[in-house]
Amino acid sequence: MSLFSATKQVTNPNPLSLSLSLFSAPIRFPEIEDVSPTPSTPPPSLGPPNTLLKKPGTLHRQGTFLLSMYLLLGVIIYSFNTDHFSGIETHPVVDALYFCIVTMCTIGYGDITPLTPVSKVFACVFVLVGFGFIDILLSGLVNYVLDLQESMILTGIEMDKNRNHEGFSATDYIFDVKKGRVRIRLKVGLALGVVVLCIAVGTLVLYFLEDLDWIDSVYLAVMSVTTVGYGDRAFKTLPGRLFAAIWLLVSTLAVARAFLYLAEARISKRHRRVTNWVLHRDITVEDLLAADMNNHGYIRCGSILISCLFLYV
Repeated sequence: MSLFSATKQVTNPNPLSLSLSLFSAPIRFPEIEDVSPTPSTPPPSLGPPNTLLKKPGTLHRQGTFLLSMYLLLGVIIYSFNTDHFSGIETHPVVDALYFCIVTMCTIGYGDITPLTPVSKVFACVFVLVGFGFIDILLSGLVNYVLDLQESMILTGIEMDKNRNHEGFSATDYIFDVKKGRVRIRLKVGLALGVVVLCIAVGTLVLYFLEDLDWIDSVYLAVMSVTTVGYGDRAFKTLPGRLFAAIWLLVSTLAVARAFLYLAEARISKRHRRVTNWVLHRDITVEDLLAADMNNHGYIRCGSILISCLFLYV
């Protein structure tokens, strides 16, 4: 090979091979300062994964047991101290269960209220325990049930696609089998649908059991599901309070889950915008220098992406 041809190969490299070499080999800078990297300390061992996460069956039993103990304690205390509370009475046990659910869901109708100092202290403790501890366990239980449903749906869709060898279909718009999850748009739609269903069921029951008109039925259902509870309307009959003990527990959790999915959708949209910005942004010399955060004299492609993310944030 002549000197002229060798010089030509150096000054006019193949663009494709140059791009591949940039991604396969680290980018090195001129030696500015001899800084030896500090050896990283390995993270402490946390033990096997099964010791960190509770099994779903254990979580389910624990949540059910603690919820039962919480409600049982509240029913017993209320049943033996009915004269310490004001309100319309139907049945001591039903009223006690209704009071416990309304308190735990932080609705606060005001139709049953404590009168004496002892009952007020009990109400304070009961609210703090129910709001800060039991709701967390119930949310974990709801997450477990939803994740189990999602896993079963995705497994069925993946098996069906493998059997039929189909390409992209309308199902892929809803389910992301590659990532193993339901797309966030479907989660938001299902959560909002459950909220509307809870309001509709509550409206019908209030209309037929509590003898309210349609406007007041919708009004009380919405105020209950959103845990506002102005107190001008409440459940007064025994069948209505039995229904409220179950309906309020499910509907308030459904509303909380819907708001979480809406927040997740906004965060997911922002992440996609950041990703598109990083992938389509032109890299400058300043970006390359900033990506060498440890002053090693070279960088890799992952460091460039991380540096661009820091610039955006």
